[in-house]
Amino acid sequence: MHFKREFDFVHLSKYFYIFSIALTVAGLIFLATFGLNYSVDFKAGSNVDISLSKNLTQEQVEAAIKDLGVTHEPSISLGQERVNIRYDKELTEDQSEALKAGITKLDDKASFEINTVDTEMAKELARNAIYAVLISCLGIIIYVSIRFEWRFALAAIVSLLHDAFMVVAVFSIFRLEVDLTFIVAVLTIIGYSINDTIVIFDRIRENLRFGKQKTYEDMKALVNKSVTQTLMRSLYTAFTVFVAAFFLLIMGGESIKMFSLAMVVGLLFGAYSSIFIASPLWLLLKKRQKPKVANKTA
Repeated sequence: MHFKREFDFVHLSKYFYIFSIALTVAGLIFLATFGLNYSVDFKAGSNVDISLSKNLTQEQVEAAIKDLGVTHEPSISLGQERVNIRYDKELTEDQSEALKAGITKLDDKASFEINTVDTEMAKELARNAIYAVLISCLGIIIYVSIRFEWRFALAAIVSLLHDAFMVVAVFSIFRLEVDLTFIVAVLTIIGYSINDTIVIFDRIRENLRFGKQKTYEDMKALVNKSVTQTLMRSLYTAFTVFVAAFFLLIMGGESIKMFSLAMVVGLLFGAYSSIFIASPLWLLLKKRQKPKVANKTA
């Protein structure tokens, strides 16, 4: 399905560039100043996830765990019949048992999941997460360069890095917790972003093959036409995945909350990056190339 009217997406892209650049600068400032709010997955400590048969108040939980002999205050998050307690230091076996006993007095049907991460494991997890993102980006650059050309590859990688960093920036600005599921969400967003971008780039390549572009305005019209022809497909895909991620965020458990939130944020940015970031950027890179050469390499 195509729109009957073609919009000037290239012209509109400058507003999205301004918005993305502003958010990128804000994200860099917050990252440099405050960093990310890492969960226990990426730093030493203990994370206690408790499933309950009834709701407890903050005061009840604090009273139940106050005599564990822990010298620092834990972070307590309450949910629907759930409690999450995070310590910045590892709990000993005796402290874990005392915590269980204190909560069990309030709810004898409570079940516990205690995860402990030491310093070396936390460093290794963070390092491997960075490697995973970098390797995936490298593979995408190689694939797009072989299938299309280096200008498409550069525009695609900027687009997917934009989507990934926007999620990181939002989590840094609002101090949202970053855990292992967050990394999974970022990798998923990268895959989604490149898939959507490739669809538009493939249509641009096809239109280049059968068109006669002599000026920049011809190339601009071609990009607008290609985006228009693939727009409904992009919107349908984005909306379908967004609805699934949104309901996971609203109705899903505490353990996948950050994953769902990262997906929702990433999908919102990914919905416009392929249209207003990747395609116009390719056009800028192509602008300096002579039309005759462009037709040969397309």
